Amino acid sequence: MLRLLASGCARGPGPGVGARPVAGLCHPGLRQSRQASDAPRNQPPSPELVARSVGVCSMMRLPVQTSPEGLDAAFIGVPLDTGTSNRPGARFGPRRIREESVMLRTVNPSTGALPFQSLMVADLGDVNVNLYNLQDSCRRIQEAYEKIVAAGCIPLTLGGDHTITYPILQAMAKKHGPVGLLHVDAHTDTTDKALGEKLYHGAPFRRCVDEGLLDCKRVAQIGIRGYSTTLDPYRYNRSQGFRVVLAEDCWMKSLVPLMAEIRQQMEGKPIYISFDIDALDPAYAPGTGTPEIAGLTPSQALEIIRGCQGLNVVGCDLVEVSPPYDLSGNTALLAANLLFEMLCALPKVTTV
Repeated sequence: MLRLLASGCARGPGPGVGARPVAGLCHPGLRQSRQASDAPRNQPPSPELVARSVGVCSMMRLPVQTSPEGLDAAFIGVPLDTGTSNRPGARFGPRRIREESVMLRTVNPSTGALPFQSLMVADLGDVNVNLYNLQDSCRRIQEAYEKIVAAGCIPLTLGGDHTITYPILQAMAKKHGPVGLLHVDAHTDTTDKALGEKLYHGAPFRRCVDEGLLDCKRVAQIGIRGYSTTLDPYRYNRSQGFRVVLAEDCWMKSLVPLMAEIRQQMEGKPIYISFDIDALDPAYAPGTGTPEIAGLTPSQALEIIRGCQGLNVVGCDLVEVSPPYDLSGNTALLAANLLFEMLCALPKVTTV
């Protein structure tokens, strides 16, 4: 079940501002129907009318509700870091990303995307994870996301460590069958086990392969780098049919041509985007648990996500933001921006 952290109803800031009360939060038993094309949609309040420090701390200060019914897309937090192998703190990622999201606005002039004129979007709060039991947390995540996707709502997830992508993809595959995957990360996350455990943030995509959740010929991993215990650390991935793009093959170049190739690879079928913030160089994103030097740049991250526009994106996540190591807040700010870019890349978003 989803549990909301807000203490009261998430309401608009007042008459004339354009936001409205959300029935799902104030009246949990009331179901909302899918919005008609000409019906008013949720809009983040303009900083020209409402100060950024005002309001409930939701993603982009959107209304918060308990039910995905009536939504085309929603932001969901999964505050779990029990699967981390190095520096903890990603459980605080969703809250910090929401705080930094007050800097975001409603339109993307660079791509022409108008997400809030195209989709009904809200913040669904956080999954009520069990910090003392990773297996139970994964069960709770899967059950929550099965309800979200069954309602026709595309989830945009604020992590949390990368373990969370495994139960999310279990829910995705239940609806869509094996999905394609665009995985942006410093690490492949296909280790079989560590310390005897098969469930942790270094193994989610190994578990997904084991369960047939991925269409392996439509999996691309970008930004991979770092030292290893073997000279061929990507053998398993490539043997499964994954395309592995090393960070060093991305240095000093635009990734627009690469994304043109990946668009062809995805074949117009359902694709899930999983973005680990440690894909970026720690000069830009220091607040993460397993940083690796010589990573991607923020502009390359934008090229990757914008390159997904027009694809059949069925879900996204942004994981591994660890606020205790993000003293400036820049890592969470970058994460919030990338999540907005993912929203702009979703199907049915109007572009001008």
